[in-house]
Amino acid sequence: MKKSLSERLIIALDYSDPGQAKQLVNQLAPLGVGFKVGLELFMAGGPALVRDLSTRCRLFLDLKFHDIPNTVAAAVRSAASLNVWMLNVHAGGGRKMLSAAREALEGFDQRPILIGVTVLTSMDDQEMTETGCPGLIIDRVRQLAVLTSECGLDGVVCSPLEIDEVKQSAPANFITVTPGIRAPDEAAQDQSRIATPAKVIRAGGDYLVVGRPVTKAADPYLAAGRILADMEID
Repeated sequence: MKKSLSERLIIALDYSDPGQAKQLVNQLAPLGVGFKVGLELFMAGGPALVRDLSTRCRLFLDLKFHDIPNTVAAAVRSAASLNVWMLNVHAGGGRKMLSAAREALEGFDQRPILIGVTVLTSMDDQEMTETGCPGLIIDRVRQLAVLTSECGLDGVVCSPLEIDEVKQSAPANFITVTPGIRAPDEAAQDQSRIATPAKVIRAGGDYLVVGRPVTKAADPYLAAGRILADMEID
């Protein structure tokens, strides 16, 4: 079943105050969008906040687990028990870690979507080389997407610039979750690899993650509506 545009939009709750996050969820939930809890908000509200929000909306828990396989498997099980809709691990953790994360969800009747983070959208080729991975980011993303797919995960997080490469390298049902979304006239801020909502949709992106363009807007509801309008392509 084809997803509506609102189902494909995920609003990042970039707050340190759980009260602000709940207020935004209440304000934007009628649009039918999903929401993301990252490290900042999780450190402020913890599992109790995640459990509460997951009863109000589709919730993506973005903690990017990256550790030894046994530890990641335990963390994934704990996260899934909070009834989240989606969660992620770092694809760079390797085959054993990725497989352990996927296997940890096998006992859940309605398991969350599990995706692997490829290369952070704040990074460029030079920064990736400095971490000991020389070459082009697009090649690294392709490599990690293939590995993630082979390990049975549902998709990857990648920048808008790598969607096509991922789609060509993985099965047809393999999804992409794409941060780094900016309006044509908007500053990149701390992101390096960005695109407009319309470009992501044209590239075949499945889910778009948008944070500050909405959370920092004077009218978040209006800002989210504009993004949804930009996602409407012929």
